[in-house]
Amino acid sequence: MKRVIIDIETIGKSFDAFDEITKTDILGKITAQPSTKEFEEELAAATQDLQFSPLLGEVIVIGAYDLEKETGVVSFQSMDRSATDVTEGNITYKPRSEKSMLEAFWGGIVEYDECITFNGRGFDIPYLIARSGAQKVHVTRDLMSNRYNNRSWGGMLHIDLYDQLKYYGSVQRAGSLHLWTQAMGIESPKGGGIAGKDVGAAFAAGRALEIAQYNAKDLIATAELYKRWKEYMQPR
Repeated sequence: MKRVIIDIETIGKSFDAFDEITKTDILGKITAQPSTKEFEEELAAATQDLQFSPLLGEVIVIGAYDLEKETGVVSFQSMDRSATDVTEGNITYKPRSEKSMLEAFWGGIVEYDECITFNGRGFDIPYLIARSGAQKVHVTRDLMSNRYNNRSWGGMLHIDLYDQLKYYGSVQRAGSLHLWTQAMGIESPKGGGIAGKDVGAAFAAGRALEIAQYNAKDLIATAELYKRWKEYMQPR
C-alpha cells in the first residue's frame, strides 16, 4: 500500500484586491467605530481570517510526504522569482505558482492508495478543491466521500486523523495536532519561528521558504501520529 501525508498553508488575499461588495461584507463584521484603535485591531483580525476561506484566500504551500519512502516534497509560492529547488535531508522544497502546485498535487495523488491528513476533510481538501476550480485545474481523486473508510469502497481512502481521534464528533474536545503529539511523546511541529496565525505576515515579509519548512514539520508530526494511531489505537 502506498500512503501519503498531505498538509497545506494558506493566506488571505489583499483587502484592496476585493470588489466593493466583498469589502463591505468583510467590514460589516467589525463593530468598532472607524479611525479608532479598536477598529484597526478588528480589521486586522478580519483580514487574517480571510486565509481560512478558499473564496477569499489562496494556497501558498502544499506538502506531501511519502510514508513508505520517508521522503517529502513541499511546493511553495515565493515572491522571489530567482528561488530554486532546495533539498534538506529527506525533504525537497519547490517554488511554484498556486496553479502549478495544484497541478502537481492532483497529478501525484493518483499514485497512492491512501491519503492521510489532520483535519483534512474539514479544511485542506475542500480548500484544494475550491482553489482548483478557481485555477481551472482538474481534480483527479475523490477525497471527500467514504468518510467512514469502508474498505470495500473502490476509491482512494482518506484517513483524517482529526476525524478519527474525535470519533466522528463523539468526543467534544479532540485536541490539536500539538496536543496529540505532546501527549504521545512525539516532537511537536509547533513552537518554532512560525505558527499558523503568522503565515500571512511571514509570507508578506518574504519568508516563504520558512513557511514551507514549518509545513514539513507538520507533515512529519502527522506521519508519526498516524503510525502511533495505526499500531496501538486500532483493534487488531
